[in-house]
Amino acid sequence: MSREAQTSLRKTIRRQQLREIVPLADTTIYDMEQRGEFPQRFYLTSRCVVWDLAEVEAWLEARRQASRAKALKRAPAPDVRLRKSRPVRQQARTS
Repeated sequence: MSREAQTSLRKTIRRQQLREIVPLADTTIYDMEQRGEFPQRFYLTSRCVVWDLAEVEAWLEARRQASRAKALKRAPAPDVRLRKSRPVRQQARTS
């Protein structure tokens, strides 16, 4: 198959397939789309929403590279001592 024919056969995926590839909640994906941090969905019909598979795969690869380069900002670890329910018990030290 020629290169021109390959580019014209772009594969799209629906929401269920996207969930299998990207393990994020729908609301997280929607929020990231709105901020321009995730590939934009588009409508094939008034009820059928799809994503371009090549764009999603490129996004995943970029995230993988950023993670390896430690370029992604990570959430801080929670301070369990501040919990209001199920407080952490202080263990008696035996020295």
